[in-house]
Amino acid sequence: MEKIVFQAPQGGESVEFYVLEQTKINGQNYLLVTEEEDGDCDAFILKELSQKEQETMYEMVESEEELEYISRIFGEMLEDIDFTM
Repeated sequence: MEKIVFQAPQGGESVEFYVLEQTKINGQNYLLVTEEEDGDCDAFILKELSQKEQETMYEMVESEEELEYISRIFGEMLEDIDFTM
């Protein structure tokens, strides 16, 4: 499982996530990430905002409608994972 490090644009604080899956929907890239490699834990869906040179920016999906839609897609891709909101 790939591990990635994100840096907050303000303050420079870094956070590590494990990428469970990624997909592209209507030209938009999404990542399904967790803070723990194994076991039950919170998962987050990140949406790619822009890509400049070697830096890609993501934000957490917060729209309930978009979150439900993308969660269903990731749920179909990963049949052994159960999503609860």
